[in-house]
Amino acid sequence: MPPTTLADVIFSEQANHNFSKILGDLKRSNLSITNRLRSIQQDASFVQEVAETLQLPLVANERCGSWYIDPALKTASAYFKSTDGHTNQWKFSTRRLNLHLLELIGKNDGYASPSLSHPFNTNYPYPSCIIVDSTRRGKRMPDALSKTIPIWCSVLNHALFPSTSHPLYIPPNTVSASERSQITAYLPSFLSSLLSLNLNLDALRSHIRKPLRPLWVTPEDTLSLDSVKLVSEDAHPVICCTSSRRVVGAEISEGGYIQGAGDDTENWALGLTARIFWDHKEQLLSTSEGDFPGLIHDLLEETDAAGEDAGQLTRVAGGLFVGGLSAVDDAAVKEGACVVTLGSKATEAETWVKGGLRMDVGLGKSKVASRNLRQALPVICEFVHGYLTRPEGDAEGRRVVILCETGKDLSVGVALAIYCWVFDDAGGIRPEDGRGEFTKTAIRVRLGRIMTAMPNANPSRATLQSVNSWLMDWRK
Repeated sequence: MPPTTLADVIFSEQANHNFSKILGDLKRSNLSITNRLRSIQQDASFVQEVAETLQLPLVANERCGSWYIDPALKTASAYFKSTDGHTNQWKFSTRRLNLHLLELIGKNDGYASPSLSHPFNTNYPYPSCIIVDSTRRGKRMPDALSKTIPIWCSVLNHALFPSTSHPLYIPPNTVSASERSQITAYLPSFLSSLLSLNLNLDALRSHIRKPLRPLWVTPEDTLSLDSVKLVSEDAHPVICCTSSRRVVGAEISEGGYIQGAGDDTENWALGLTARIFWDHKEQLLSTSEGDFPGLIHDLLEETDAAGEDAGQLTRVAGGLFVGGLSAVDDAAVKEGACVVTLGSKATEAETWVKGGLRMDVGLGKSKVASRNLRQALPVICEFVHGYLTRPEGDAEGRRVVILCETGKDLSVGVALAIYCWVFDDAGGIRPEDGRGEFTKTAIRVRLGRIMTAMPNANPSRATLQSVNSWLMDWRK
């Protein structure tokens, strides 16, 4: 037998290529849709255990949080972005105020939706809620829970209880003392940004009797009812629940478990949403990997992808309403309201006006629609202004309804533009020669009022940029 040579020991370039391909195939198979949905189910079971133990209502931090909560147990949604808690990018968002949570947190009867059937005690004596989110492999908890929510609690505490000192509570096993100190230095500027919105602080203060105090629970760090009770003596606990257990190292060693499986759905879900997953959970979990594309396509075909609340109208200011396209059948629309629909297929501006009470504006989809909005806003606002100032009919009872596919993005942006351009500070209609120059602060104040009235609104950055761009440059 000839002696072993160096060439026999060292892999050839072709062998290395094959080895890398095998590792890549193994990683992709581990991150399959099957493993993701099973991981989500496992994490959702942990979330339900936490809710049963603490006897508290569940709030999904969107978009990820809804994957981990059975809709029958979901009380509300929140929008706390992890990017607002990233190191050196800390922020208190005046776009996502989440002020609707104050009423839920301060309720003595626990759940905000008593019509839902819950297996937990709905007369929980220590008002609070559990905000659910997840994060990627390797992290103990998402920045939204470890920093964004603590910042939110601290800023609101300073605004609503200014005579009391309010420390910034941060999970010490996740955030360093140095970072905590740096965030604390920014709190006065965050408070100023909130106060600049001129919100009715007395109304907000009426919902809670004590300051807010974040607490944290993960699959590795438990939280007892006694701990919540102890904190409740001096503050309203805000429970931040990380649904996924921490995976250190390669997920291929976890037997198919994926940390934060419900995140980044645009990269794996093929259009599947949390709502569709829970509606068809058993069918999806029993489906083989190769059959997922066809099944998900069929489920999307038979499901209203806009969401369960897209058919509802929300009054955001005076006679100004916002909703999803399916709300076109709402009584408020049928009874003589001015209706502006924002469609996902781009159309020529000359075809938009369908009569004195109707505009069908084709903007396109996603970021294209947000960009096209900049050119459409002057036409829409002039149309609405003409409706509101026409001499005939009852001027006091006139309504304007703005509808888009989700009822949360483009329609909110258009409503903001109308609210600023058409209405003055007293809620009256601006005359043609009475429109001044708009500033970011003035626009932000109006947006804050809309977000307070419609907490599930989620206008994209691109949409708001189009609105700001037009309002601040409309004279040019």
